[in-house]
Amino acid sequence: MGSLGFWRLAQADPGWIAAVDPDGAEHTAGELLARANRLVHGLRGLGLEKGDGVCGLMPNGVDGLVLYLAALQAGWYYTPINWHLTGPEIGYIVADSEAKAFFVHPRYAREGARAAEEAGLDPHRRFAFGDVPGFRPYEELVDGQPDTLPEGRSNGATMHYTSGTTGRPKGVRRPLAGIDPDDSCELQTFLLTLFGMTPGRPAGGSPQAHLVTSPNYHTAVTQFGGTSLHMGHTLVYMDRWDAEECLRLIEKYAITSTHMVPTHFKRLLSLPEEVRERYDVSSMKWAIHAAAPCPVPLKQQMLDWWGDCIWEYYAATEGGGTIASPEDWRKHPGTVGKAWPITELLIVDDDGTEVPPGTPGTIYMKMTGVDFEYKGDREKTERNRLRGFFTVGDIGYLTEDGFLFLSDRKTDLIISGGANIYPAEIENEIILHPKVADVAVFGVPDEEWGEQIKAVVEPAAGVRPGPELAAEILASLEGRLAKMKWPKSIDFIDAMPRDPNGKLLKRKLRDPYWEGRGGVI
Repeated sequence: MGSLGFWRLAQADPGWIAAVDPDGAEHTAGELLARANRLVHGLRGLGLEKGDGVCGLMPNGVDGLVLYLAALQAGWYYTPINWHLTGPEIGYIVADSEAKAFFVHPRYAREGARAAEEAGLDPHRRFAFGDVPGFRPYEELVDGQPDTLPEGRSNGATMHYTSGTTGRPKGVRRPLAGIDPDDSCELQTFLLTLFGMTPGRPAGGSPQAHLVTSPNYHTAVTQFGGTSLHMGHTLVYMDRWDAEECLRLIEKYAITSTHMVPTHFKRLLSLPEEVRERYDVSSMKWAIHAAAPCPVPLKQQMLDWWGDCIWEYYAATEGGGTIASPEDWRKHPGTVGKAWPITELLIVDDDGTEVPPGTPGTIYMKMTGVDFEYKGDREKTERNRLRGFFTVGDIGYLTEDGFLFLSDRKTDLIISGGANIYPAEIENEIILHPKVADVAVFGVPDEEWGEQIKAVVEPAAGVRPGPELAAEILASLEGRLAKMKWPKSIDFIDAMPRDPNGKLLKRKLRDPYWEGRGGVI
C-alpha cells in the first residue's frame, strides 16, 4: 500500500496538528498516537481481544478520537453512542454490542451511569474522562502504559447502530479483514477520492483541514472525519452547531472540507447578509451534504454563495451509494447522483421486479466486496436483501443516464435536521399512557428542520382531548425517550383510521399536512 493512514503519517510527522478541540486546544499527531497506543496497552491488560467491542458516550473532540484510533489499530469494534438517548436506550446498545469497556464524558454522567447499570456492566470496565461516580478515571487505565506501537496490530472498525422501523436499533457489523490498520484505512480513503479529495500533506503544499459540524456518533460524520484524518487532514471540531461560528472556523483554519445536512445550509443562509460577507470561505473545496433531501432553491443559493464546492451523495450505514458533483447537480437539479464505481443500483416494484428508467420503486444497492450483518439479527439482515442487493426502504427512480432521484422516503421514517427518527419507537411509548387508546406518529413539514414529529392520539373512552392531555402525554416520556424523539405537537382524533385487518392507514392522517408539497419527503 501507499503512505496514507494516521499511524504512518503520525510517525513520519509527529508535529503535524492532527486535531483541534472545540475550545481551540491543538493536538499533534504524535500526542494522539501516544495516547491511542497507551489505551490499547491498557485495554489489552483488561483482557480485550480482537473482535471485542468498546462503546463511547462522548462529545465531539479528541478524547473520542483517541477511542476510535485505539480500536481501529487493535482489531476492536468501536461504537460511538448518541448522547441524546436516555440511560435505558444507551444501556441496550452497551449490552447488545457486548462492549468490554464503556467510556463516558462527565457531561453525560447521569444517563451514562443509568446505562451501565441497565447493561449490567462490571464496574471494573466503566471509565470516565473526568469525575463520574461509579466510573474509574481514564488515567487509571493508561497511566504507566508504554506509548509504543502495540504488537500484533490488526484493523478494527466502527459499529454504528441504526434504528429499525420496528423494535430496537441494530448494530451494522462488518467482518474484520485482519490486515494492517494503515492499509485498511488507506482503502477507506477511496470514498473521499470519489469527491476529488486529495492527501492533506502534499510535499510543499498547504495542509488541508476538515470541519466536523455534527455529532460524531453519526456514521457519515465518523466516516468523513476519520477518513480525512487518515489522508492527513487536520480535524477541527465544533461542539454544537452555530452558523456564524462555522464561518469563523472556516476562515481561521482555512477549512477545505466539511460534511453537512441541509438544515446547516438553511441556518447559514438565514444569517444577515453583512454577517455572511464578513468571512472568507474561499478555502472550501468540498462542502459535502447528505442525510436528508435538500430543497433545490436552498442548494442553488449555497452554490451561488460558496461556488462549485457543494457535493451531494446518497448512502446508507449498511454500505453503497451515489454521488452528485456540483456540475452533475446543475445539469440535473434535485438529483442525488450516480452510483459509486463499486456500487450497483436496482429499482424494483412491490413484486421485486426491476422497473424501467423514470419509474419509481424501492431502491436496492450492492457494494462490491463489502458485506455486513445486523448484529444478532440474521432474519432482518436477510429480509432486507434481494438477489445480493439490500434496501433501507427508500423510494426513487433512475434516469436513462443513471442519475438517481428520491421520490419518497421510507413510508414511516421521519428525517428531522438530518437525523433519522422512527415513529414505531415513539408510538410504543405513548400507547402505554392510560389515557391513550391509539396513536400514530409521522413527519409533517418544517421549514427549518425538513420534518417535525407529529403525534395523532385517539383518547381513551371518557377522556377529554386538549392541551392538558397533550402536556401529560409528553411529560410521561421524560427519562424514557430522548427529547429529540418527542412529538413537537399532538393532535386528537375520535377514531383512528384502520382497515378491516386492523392495519393503520397512516397516509390518511399524514397526507393533509403535505398537500401542495409535491410528495412526502
